[in-house]
Amino acid sequence: MRLFDYIQQGGPIMYVLLILNIIGFALLFWKTFMVVDARKNFKGNLSLLKEKVADIISQKDPAVAMNILKDEVQLSVHSLESGLNTIKIIASIAPLLGLLGTVVGILSAFKVISDVGLSNPSLFAGGISMALLTTVAGLIVAIPHFVGYNYLVSALDDYEIQLEKELVKEVFNKAS
Repeated sequence: MRLFDYIQQGGPIMYVLLILNIIGFALLFWKTFMVVDARKNFKGNLSLLKEKVADIISQKDPAVAMNILKDEVQLSVHSLESGLNTIKIIASIAPLLGLLGTVVGILSAFKVISDVGLSNPSLFAGGISMALLTTVAGLIVAIPHFVGYNYLVSALDDYEIQLEKELVKEVFNKAS
């Protein structure tokens, strides 16, 4: 069987899962490239933040400057975090959609059994097949999105911590 045959056999829920998978992977690749680029340009990004807060550091006491620095770091990381919730949602709802397909497939199988009886088991096998295919597809969509989401969140947390450490050093160097 070809992939398209599996998608067709799984019914409308498979098409929804396919669309979610395409959207999710597009976001995963886009966000991964953004995070890699931000890490590559760490020194440049750090310099921009230092310039932004240089006046603040010289005019405020270190405690106020630290709060302002944290806000600036969060703002700079926030743009990198956009789109991550969509990936998280896809990872969360894909198994639920697979389960919905399972229920629909089992209902379809029972409907066939109630209509024609058990005289021809191949008639209700289509519903069972749909049930299994959508379950598998839901997991196939969810697992890489779950892993990718957690990798990106971890990478962004590390990036944010690095920025904060460097900017804290800057504050204390200027204060002393």
